[in-house]
Parts: sequence; structure tokens; C-alpha cells
Amino acid sequence: MNTATSPLLPSPGAADTASTALARIRIVLCRPSHPGNIGAAARALKTMGLSRLVLVTPKLFPDPEATARAAGSQDVLEAARVCDSLDEALDGTVMSLALSARKREVGPPPLPAREAAAALVDFASRPDEDGGGEVALVFGNETVGLSNEEAMRCSRLVTIPANPSYSSLNLGAAVQLLAWEVRMAAYAGRPPESTVATPFSSPVATFGDVEGFYAHLERVMIDSGFHNPDQPKRLVPKLRRLFARAGLERDEVNILRGLLSAVEAKMSGPGGK
Repeated sequence: MNTATSPLLPSPGAADTASTALARIRIVLCRPSHPGNIGAAARALKTMGLSRLVLVTPKLFPDPEATARAAGSQDVLEAARVCDSLDEALDGTVMSLALSARKREVGPPPLPAREAAAALVDFASRPDEDGGGEVALVFGNETVGLSNEEAMRCSRLVTIPANPSYSSLNLGAAVQLLAWEVRMAAYAGRPPESTVATPFSSPVATFGDVEGFYAHLERVMIDSGFHNPDQPKRLVPKLRRLFARAGLERDEVNILRGLLSAVEAKMSGPGGK
């Protein structure tokens, strides 16, 4: 299959555009108190193709717990920028969205997460001369969230449409969810998939492999009393058709013959045939 024209995959040009947009998106954590959440956020970013982590007055950073929770995304953690204020973290952005779990009296109505992600990607994808540029998603402290003053520093609020009766999300989980929405928006819902696969299949079984299995199977069926060769009816042809549909691999034939050998050993042992 030519992946460049597949309707299931983005074209190379679209993939480059998406990567460029993701590179212009900052994830800002304001006053994070738990270093583990910083590490979890770094991991969330890397899994979704983001890399720009900005920390505003973190309580503990660097910290071994952050490194442990990063789990393979230490490069994102090590490149994290630490700022003394939200203004510093947002300097140079053309759009910033603040995550809020509660309604506020100030500003326009909050955007749902999916709509917000699309808006961020739109601004990050535009050329600078068309109003594009750096953008940011801003998350508040784990306990108190963002203050009204911090929220008003941003262009718009964002909400996650969680269960109304229990809408509290862990900071790392909230970052992961928004990072996912951003990735889906950047790739128009069709992000590239990993090409790394765990080897599982084995070579197709040869004619000799399959015929050896059929002979073994028929022998066990006869010895067990399940099959009477003097009145064969259609048992063997039906079994052949069944396994032909499966398209047996060599490993599968070996497994089946191992099972048959175990049955034979059981039948020939104490109390057996």
C-alpha cells in the first residue's frame, strides 16, 4: 500500500505541517506542587508529540520523583523551562488557553477541550504574517487551580466535559487528555501510528508440516475412540477444511502437535490405554 496516498494516513506534507504546529505549542504548569505530576506531564507530552514544557514557580524541581515519573521522557523534562511568572511563560505567544474546572464570571464562555485544541492548532499552524505563532495551554496548581488573575492573563478558558458530579482530574491526567486532543487536531483525526510491532507470526506451515499434523490428529482421534476409521463419514474432510481456513503457521502446527503428543502420553500412562 502506498502510505503517501492512503486515506487512513496523513500525507507527508500534512505530517510536516502537524509536526511544525506541535512544536509551537507550550504546556504551562503554574505553581505545580507535586514533582511527580511534572514528570507525568512530561511523559504525556512526549507520547503525543509535544516537547515544550514550561513551569511557573514549581515547588520542587528538579526532583528524583519527577525524573522517575517521566519514564523515558527525560529529554522533555530536562528541556523544561522554569519561569518566575506566568507573564514570562506566555511571552511571545499569540494565543493562550487556561484550563479551568469551574465557571468564572469574567471573560467569554469557556471552550470545550476539543474545540480549544483545534483553535490552538489553527493559530500554531498559521504563518506569522497571518496571525500565527507560539501558543500555550495553561494548567493551574493541583489543589487550587488557576487564580482569577492568572486565568485573565490568557486568551480564553478551556473546560474538560467530565462527569458533572465528579469533574476533578489529576494534573497529569488533564495534561494527557488535552495533549491527546491537540495531537488529534494537528493530524485532522488521523495521526501516524507506530510502525514498531512485536514479532508474533511465524512462517507459513509447509505441505509436509500440515500433512504430518493431519496424520497425527487422525491417529489420536482413533486411539482415543473419538474417530472410527471403518465409519469415517465426513469428520476428517471437515477438519481439513477447518484448519485450511485458519491458514496454519509452522509454530501453530508445532503447538497443535505438542497438544496431541500430551494427549497420547496421558492415554498411554497409568490408567490409560
